[in-house]
Amino acid sequence: MTPTAIPEQMTAVVLDAYDGADALRVVHLPVPRPGPNELLVKVAASPINPSDLMFLQGRYGFTKPTPVVPGFEGSGTVVAVGSRTGLMGRYLAGKRVACVTQQTGDGLWAEYTTTTVNYALPLDDAVSMEQGAMSVVNPLTAVALIDLAKKAGHKTVINTAAASALGLMIHRLGQQEGVEVVGIVRRPEQVVDLKQQGVTHVLNSSHPDFNQQLRDLCHQQNIHLAFDAVAGDLPQQLCAAMPIHSRVTVYGNLSQQPVQVNTTSLIFEDKLVDGFWLAPWVNEKNLLQNFMIWRRAQKLMLSALKTEIRGRYPLSQAQQAVRDYESQMTGGKVLLDPAL
Repeated sequence: MTPTAIPEQMTAVVLDAYDGADALRVVHLPVPRPGPNELLVKVAASPINPSDLMFLQGRYGFTKPTPVVPGFEGSGTVVAVGSRTGLMGRYLAGKRVACVTQQTGDGLWAEYTTTTVNYALPLDDAVSMEQGAMSVVNPLTAVALIDLAKKAGHKTVINTAAASALGLMIHRLGQQEGVEVVGIVRRPEQVVDLKQQGVTHVLNSSHPDFNQQLRDLCHQQNIHLAFDAVAGDLPQQLCAAMPIHSRVTVYGNLSQQPVQVNTTSLIFEDKLVDGFWLAPWVNEKNLLQNFMIWRRAQKLMLSALKTEIRGRYPLSQAQQAVRDYESQMTGGKVLLDPAL
């Protein structure tokens, strides 16, 4: 790797308290130095995901001492390697990578970040830095959910928030893998849009007859599995609509409401509501399995797992970027670009 001049200071976005976008500010911080088993990455881009919004509000699976740099995933170039990184560290030196944050330390809404060797994944030449920035959280979640459906023998499943970037990935990947995905959205124009994109069955949860439409479709198609990104009362609506011995797997909380489930469904109809979090699913796999999953995801990054981008912001406009994404979480991702 050709030595890269690393500055002493960098621009970063920090969260001062778990109060959402209002608690974000732009500061100058010392560029971190990679410790044992760590890499220093010059960040190219980092998206805003629903998980980031939850983190900003203190509602994610973990919090960190503040002030802290947010940002769960991104892409960049490895510009320095710490000690005890082994063969993988030497291999990644100078490479373009996708990387994710750890449960301690700062995230990726900055010009530079550090991450451990096993949290950095080399990008194929065909994958741009922008697509690479969004190549972990949503793509691997789509792979995981479709994999769960296939292993359990489901031919048709339901997915809520189907017009989101992740929802579209789940649909497209399901098509490739032989799993039909019924989309649930909440606006009439989203129904039209998804049908134009090839989704056969799309239901609008705000329609007065939604519950009956959902029940009829579930029984006609013999649907016993639903993936839910909304929470609140939607898991109960899904439970009530599906036949006995069905399952709702909640993988998001876009409603910011607790899950409401009628015990009748659980006790007398043998229905199950459980949760999915990507991190434990990945950690259950060995190194070879994760490598093969990553290779597969990379090959699909320009097709089934491609993400549309509708906005790019400099770090100095992080608050505006977050509010933009909060106001419209469909139609493409919003990226923070340190080079702007």
